[in-house]
Amino acid sequence: MRLDGRVALVTGASRGIGRAIAAAMAASGARVMLSSRKPDALEDVAAGMEGEVSWYAANAGEPDQAEACIAATVERLGGLDILVNNAATNPYMGRTIDIDLPRLDKTIQVNWRGPLVWSQLAWRHAMREGGGVILNIASIGGMSVETSIGAYNATKAALLHLTRTLAAELSPGVRVNALAPGLVKTDMARALWQPNEEALARALPMRRLGEPEDIARAAVFLASDAASWITGQALVVDGGALLHTPLR
Repeated sequence: MRLDGRVALVTGASRGIGRAIAAAMAASGARVMLSSRKPDALEDVAAGMEGEVSWYAANAGEPDQAEACIAATVERLGGLDILVNNAATNPYMGRTIDIDLPRLDKTIQVNWRGPLVWSQLAWRHAMREGGGVILNIASIGGMSVETSIGAYNATKAALLHLTRTLAAELSPGVRVNALAPGLVKTDMARALWQPNEEALARALPMRRLGEPEDIARAAVFLASDAASWITGQALVVDGGALLHTPLR
């Protein structure tokens, strides 16, 4: 599962799952553009990553910044073969019936509209002519119900449907797939796992929570030629969480 000679762009790449995916793709031979909002964090991450790595600060929810980042990727790295829509936000925890409109709009802007806009731009700037792979980082929350993060999960369900739609529209030149992680030990998800890590781990068939590298390895597979006959799919990487194994 090598990515030699290919250019990958990963949004939300300064930490967590995005950082791990970028590192794994660079280690697999891709030239990688890291993107997130904070230049200092990107510079630090790029400096410690092996392979040919560049970075460009952009807010994933802002179309003008997305276009500038994709243009910079094509100019600096010579093209764009793999787009990983990883950036996400969850500014609200609580019942969906009570969410305020500003935080709802922000969640939709980054988690659903953002991946669509980045995919449109990647298509127009590079993939319409050269083909490629689009990988959306969704969540098993888009396949289940959790009342504390229902609005976030609704955007992930929409992202899964968008994945299937784009796969149908862009085939055969562009493959579009999604990863649906379970609970992974990242800073963004800390409020969900840190207070009760041991009990949560015991509830899973694999008896541990996910690490960013678990998702990164799956991302490299879906981006590689090993997955060349896979499109429109969501690969669940959740330690068996959707099996609903009881605590024991």
